[in-house]
Amino acid sequence: MTDDVKSVSRRSFLRTGAVGGGVLAAGGLAAPAVLAQSPLVIKMQTSWTASDIFRDMAVQYVDRVHAMAGGRVQIDLLDGGAVVGAFQVLDGVNDGVLDAAHTVPVYYYGKHKAASLFGTGPVFGGSAATMLAWFYQGGGQEFYKELTQDIMGLNTVGFFGFPMPAQPFGWFKAPINGVADIQGFKYRTVGLAADLMQQMGMSVAQLPGGEIVPAMERGVIDAYEFNNPTSDLRFGSPDVAKNYYLSSYHQASEQHEWLFNKDFFEELDPDIQAILQYGVEASSTANHTLALNQYSTDLQVLQADHGVTVYRTPQDILEAQLAAWDALIPTLEQDEYMKRVLDSQRAWVERVAFYELMNAADLELAYNHYFPGKLAI
Repeated sequence: MTDDVKSVSRRSFLRTGAVGGGVLAAGGLAAPAVLAQSPLVIKMQTSWTASDIFRDMAVQYVDRVHAMAGGRVQIDLLDGGAVVGAFQVLDGVNDGVLDAAHTVPVYYYGKHKAASLFGTGPVFGGSAATMLAWFYQGGGQEFYKELTQDIMGLNTVGFFGFPMPAQPFGWFKAPINGVADIQGFKYRTVGLAADLMQQMGMSVAQLPGGEIVPAMERGVIDAYEFNNPTSDLRFGSPDVAKNYYLSSYHQASEQHEWLFNKDFFEELDPDIQAILQYGVEASSTANHTLALNQYSTDLQVLQADHGVTVYRTPQDILEAQLAAWDALIPTLEQDEYMKRVLDSQRAWVERVAFYELMNAADLELAYNHYFPGKLAI
C-alpha cells in the first residue's frame, strides 16, 4: 500500500468512525463502540514559538473547534519547527505532511509576491478590518483561491481571521528622527515590507520570530519589527533595544491564515468542514479582544518595568513609506494578476474607507478630553 493510500485510508476511517459511526468489522459485524467514537485527529502546526501570543490565539481556535465538535475532532497543535520550519508550513500542508497550519500568507511571499497582498501590501488608507472585509465581501477570497490553487497549483484551502492592529515600525538601539537616520540599516521584516524598506534605503533580513533577538544580539540586524508589544516583550526585545516606534504603513493590515490540506478538508463531512471554517470567525473575535487587552498591558510593562521609551514614528518616515509604496506599486502591477488584485483593493478602500473615515468619531479628541496630556502625537 502506498503512503498516499495509507493516508486516505486513515482519514476515511477516522472520518467514518468519528462522524458516521459506520465502520464495519470483518464479516459485516459492527465495529466496537470505542472505534465508532474515535475522534478525527488533525495535525496542525503553527508558525509560532511556544511562548508567542499568536500560539495562544491558535489555542483559542482549537478550544472553540473542540467545543463545537463535541468530541468528534481532536486538533493536535504543534509549535513552529515541530515538523517543518516556521516559514515552511505551507509546504507541509500542501504535501500532506501536516493536515493544517496556523500562519500568515506573507510567510510564503518567496514563492509568489502576490501572497503579500493578502497581509502586508499597500492598504491605501484602509485598516486591517477594512481589508479583512475585502477578503470576505470584496472578492478577495476568490483572488486568494485563484492565487493558491490556479496560479501556484497548491493543494490547500484557507480561511482568514483576526484583523491585526497596525504593526509598529519597531525596535532601534538609538532614537531616530527621520529617513536620514535609517539609511543603510540592516532591518528585519517580511514580505513586500522588505521591498518597501529597501526602497527607503535599508537592507533587509527576513527571519522567523524566534530568530530575531539572537540576530540583533549578534549584530546581524540593526533594527527590526515583528508584530506587537506582547510578542516583542516575550521575545526579549527590551534586552537588545530600548527605543520602540509605533505606527507604520509597512504592515498596516494583516490577518492570520488557517490552512488545510485540500484533499483532507474535502473528505470531511460537511458539518465538520463548517466547524473548522466558522471556528475561524469565532476565534477571530477572541483573538481581537485578547490582542487589545494584552498588547496594551504589555506596552505599559515595557515602559514601566524595562525602561523602554515609546515613540510615535516620525512623520518624515511615514511620508517616505507612502512615497516608497508609490514607487513600488507600478513594479508590482507589471504582473497581470497582482494588477487585478491591487485594482480591486483600491476600489474597495476608496468606497469603504470613505465611509469609515467620514463616519468615525474623532477618538483622539475624546481621549485627550478625558486623559489630557498622555498622548504624544
